[in-house]
Amino acid sequence: MHNVFRGALAAVAVLLTAAFPLSAHAQGGDVYRFWAYFQWTDGAWAFAPTGPAQTTPDDGTVEGWRYAVAGAEPRVPRADGDFDLICGGTEAAAGQKRVAVVIDFGTRADSEDGTEPPSPRGGCAVVPEEATGADALQAVASEIRLDDSGLTCGIAGYPASGCGGPVDGPAPTGAEERVELVLAEQRGKETAAPDPVSAAEEEDDSGIPISLILGVAAVAVVAAAAAVRLRGSRTR
Repeated sequence: MHNVFRGALAAVAVLLTAAFPLSAHAQGGDVYRFWAYFQWTDGAWAFAPTGPAQTTPDDGTVEGWRYAVAGAEPRVPRADGDFDLICGGTEAAAGQKRVAVVIDFGTRADSEDGTEPPSPRGGCAVVPEEATGADALQAVASEIRLDDSGLTCGIAGYPASGCGGPVDGPAPTGAEERVELVLAEQRGKETAAPDPVSAAEEEDDSGIPISLILGVAAVAVVAAAAAVRLRGSRTR
């Protein structure tokens, strides 16, 4: 019985290490570059007491993610957890819930190679009532990358590699400039490419599709060339 109890404690310790990367990394003043998980509570971001796979957020709550270089002092998302802004126009069907998700990819200084990270974004996850924080994240972001312990290493493909690696030097401190979130509908407008079929069928002032005009012109050129060649062969 004693061995079973010790085994259970060891298992809990492993889970806590995976669920609390910030507290684990903070020991000894170490500094790491990683994704941290938060909840919007009483008008401020609070570090999540459990990992996303062990958290079941309620309808109307806001979850936050921040990629940053940090040590003992957490660096929270730079935008407020505004549920009405992110989910105000979204309805949930019976058996579902709405969870607003804020994803802050950090600053250029937070990136490993000094590149500009994606813009901070907000998404409204409409998920089953029993869905976890991990499920909510997957509902609003693609390319979620995890390590073998379940630690979140990448969100929306960022960063493309690495997972919670150590950083030389002190972590940034002090207040950070607030940012505006890019919402899902805004991202759709930014990334929408012209429909190649629609572009090809664009009409001129006469109302005739340009593709049709170009096609007729091409046929006319070929026909004219054939006529010239035929006339030349008859005069020889």
